[in-house]
Amino acid sequence: MAQDKMKILVLGGTGKTGSRIVQQLMDQGLAVRVGSRSAEIPFDWLDQSTWTPVLQDINTVYIAYQPDLAVPGAVDAIRDFTQLAVNNGVQHFVLLSGRGEPEAQECEQVVIQSGVDWTILRSSWFCQNFSEGYLLEPIQAGYVALPVADIGEPFIDVDDIADVAVAALTQSGHIGKIYELTGPRLLTFAQAIDEIAGATGRSIQYERVAIEVYNAMLAEYGVPQEAIALTTYLFTEVMDGRNSLLANGIEQALGRKPTDFSNFVQKSIAQGMWTETLAGEEAGSIHASEIENP
Repeated sequence: MAQDKMKILVLGGTGKTGSRIVQQLMDQGLAVRVGSRSAEIPFDWLDQSTWTPVLQDINTVYIAYQPDLAVPGAVDAIRDFTQLAVNNGVQHFVLLSGRGEPEAQECEQVVIQSGVDWTILRSSWFCQNFSEGYLLEPIQAGYVALPVADIGEPFIDVDDIADVAVAALTQSGHIGKIYELTGPRLLTFAQAIDEIAGATGRSIQYERVAIEVYNAMLAEYGVPQEAIALTTYLFTEVMDGRNSLLANGIEQALGRKPTDFSNFVQKSIAQGMWTETLAGEEAGSIHASEIENP
């Protein structure tokens, strides 16, 4: 479709990937609508009455489901939304998916079988979870506790995901593609924290804790049980080594290498991340709204 005729809906348009995608599309002068509860036309995955208004005059949709495609009800929500979107004239979906999640792959199949064009972005764990998500406060406090074994993860820079998403949303060469998006090397969470500590010159202690201890900590900070169940799934099942392999989705989609974790760290320092130091009592703080995949 010609760019001057495109109108794009970005669901999760204020989130880590969505906000970057919206900015890029606006910089290109494209008509873009933000899909979020706080938007001018509100959108809420839990309120289907909000779905039809945001789909008016939309050709293409970027789908980021919150909190995660693995949660109960996600497949039905994706099915209901895509059917409604197609009925309202949407011609192309770009779905943000997760690696190693059978439930996410069910959602992928819903999109693939929707009857219109599609692109799947199957992403590994976000680098930005260390700088903008649930690990920011523990890093600032100098103590990070996670129930994760010494499993390597190919952390992906969200800026790379946004670049692929924008290409998929605006260029025809990405139709029918499933992109496996990873960074260029494997790092354990402990190694990632060490890199941040070394680059910032801060003392940051990393400790592996039992899942029961971690869940108790989350409960103490008021995280809902459904969010605790999600983190248990992500840390104990998805982080079991199944994703400890590199993929070349960035190269396939963009013709360049993915951003290395060290480059992400330097970029984040330049942006002023990790500069605050929190009191020790904040070290384990986590909020349900910050729990997202990857």
